[in-house]
Amino acid sequence: MDIGKTFIAWLPWIPNWLVGIIVFTVIVAGSFILQSVVVRLLGPLFRNHSTIPEFFPRIRGAIRFGTVLLAAAIAFPIIPMDQTVSDMLHGVLIAATIILAGWLTIVFANTLGDRYIGKLRLDVADNLHARKAVTQARILKRAIDTLLVILTLAFALMSFPSVRSFGVSLFASAGAAGLIVGLAARPLLENLFAGIQLAITQPIRLDDVLVVNGQWGWVEEINSTYIVMRLWDWRRYVLPLSYFLQNPFENWTRTSAGIIGSVYLYLDYTAPIDAIRDKATEIVKESKRWDGKVVNVQVSDAKTDTIEVRILVTATDSPTVWDLRCEVREKVLAYIASEHPGCLPRRRNFQTTTPAEPEPPRHADAMTVPRPAA
Repeated sequence: MDIGKTFIAWLPWIPNWLVGIIVFTVIVAGSFILQSVVVRLLGPLFRNHSTIPEFFPRIRGAIRFGTVLLAAAIAFPIIPMDQTVSDMLHGVLIAATIILAGWLTIVFANTLGDRYIGKLRLDVADNLHARKAVTQARILKRAIDTLLVILTLAFALMSFPSVRSFGVSLFASAGAAGLIVGLAARPLLENLFAGIQLAITQPIRLDDVLVVNGQWGWVEEINSTYIVMRLWDWRRYVLPLSYFLQNPFENWTRTSAGIIGSVYLYLDYTAPIDAIRDKATEIVKESKRWDGKVVNVQVSDAKTDTIEVRILVTATDSPTVWDLRCEVREKVLAYIASEHPGCLPRRRNFQTTTPAEPEPPRHADAMTVPRPAA
């Protein structure tokens, strides 16, 4: 405000409203120029710093918004206006200042969260701890962002007396309307609270392998109200967070990324199990996909025509164990077909009696007599 009075003293012949516009323009333009100069001069000094180069580009918009607010706070009192308009602009400036504070808080919280997530390694084989931490950080970050946005807007609206009185009267006398709004917002609130609960208990985590409604895939995104699964054929399966608190599902990487895979073969009763067991063990141990933990060959069932041979193998993660299962199945079948072809399934006929011959037709006219060729 002192700057505005100085301009008025220097330029007494210019109308006050024009002085206010000039002051506003000069402050905004000067601050933008000063910001560009400071960034160019101090940028190389903080380039090797871990936080400043990441934080300042995010608050550049907030700084410019704050500069406009400062210029408006200095220029508006110079411009002649009614008391009603002045009070309204005063409320707007207070609301804008609250929004600026909330903006900076959200940017600061997101920067800390992103720095924490950036230190975690998800590209390693045993990334269980990293996936747990990333899942918690991302869900809580989105929940905090949502909460900060709601609080910022609420405090900004409360800076206007009319809105404040409307809110008080609404909560005091409009119970039915509040009930309707609450019911309408129930799915959103339900998923928000489900996200917080999932972040704490963690039945699912980022990059977990899930089987949901017969769909097999990885957890690709966990948002504030829903998750996105990347299926094996690159489709995306979107589910609300509340689904995982109310329905059963399979989590193949709940305690570790390693997983056991099974290969089933159906062979004849005469199959040499010991030879097949030795060959399957040899194939698994020679594979680069095997993690060196489990390989087991057993006859798991005996059916009417065939026996069921189960081969168990382990790998570091589910995609690898899938490829290992396919490799073992192909090579064992090729070995059986070349070395023991008689062990492949075949249909047996246990009938010992000779079927009765069909009776001859009772009437001659029932027989079909072929006609001689012309």
